[in-house]
Amino acid sequence: MKAGDKEFAGSIPAFYESVLVPLIFEVYATDMARRVAALQPANVLEVAAGTGVVTRELAKALPSTTHIVGTDLNQAMIDEAAGKGTERPVEWKQADALALPFPDETFDAVVCQFGAMFFPDRPKGYSEARRVLRPGGTFLFNVWDRIEDNEFADVITNALAEIYPDDPPRFLARTPHGYYDHATIAADVIAGGFDAPALETVAERSRATSPDIPAVAYCHGTILRTEIEARGSLDEATDVATRDIAERFGTTDLDSKIQAIVVRAQRG
Repeated sequence: MKAGDKEFAGSIPAFYESVLVPLIFEVYATDMARRVAALQPANVLEVAAGTGVVTRELAKALPSTTHIVGTDLNQAMIDEAAGKGTERPVEWKQADALALPFPDETFDAVVCQFGAMFFPDRPKGYSEARRVLRPGGTFLFNVWDRIEDNEFADVITNALAEIYPDDPPRFLARTPHGYYDHATIAADVIAGGFDAPALETVAERSRATSPDIPAVAYCHGTILRTEIEARGSLDEATDVATRDIAERFGTTDLDSKIQAIVVRAQRG
């Protein structure tokens, strides 16, 4: 991961929320909220909450008596999430997952959707999750599987390599889809102080009404935008991505595979 891979700012949060969230994040947010609700926690912390898609699902799935705290490293993402709102009040806070501003043994569950890939020191992030969990508490997180199992992202990455063959933008393969090896994930979780975690592969579908939707989602709503703009035209890159997606999936009612890994660890 490069240093800039975790800097979601400028117009990225708005594109992320409006286009990328419904394209690939909502279905996993519903799954995550269901898993958390089954734990019946009284206090829940979400780290790397982004623009709040999981937070919104947690607010719907959990009783009003459950205290929910949503945090993210990027204030711009928290602002977008707070502006979007939730069905009931939750607490929003800017926070670094590697240095959480909460006392030991505060929460019954810690949740992280597609954020661990961005941790510069993953065992440290996991140890912080363990520190703020009460004994018997659960750490639930998910990460994207390899890029080949996430078809829109794979097609777009290959399309951009056509435009910039000498220096292809590799953000998607490098960071969001670069942390998928089960043995590595388990070893990092154990290094963070947990016992061996349970890992589950979960395949879903990503659908769009037109090929420009995934092209805009990835090219405008992720750090891939920064890489493209450092090399050339964002409009050209988006057009080429749209073209290749149309060639692969058609021009209407697009349907592609997405795949993630859900990890569950318990504090003993």
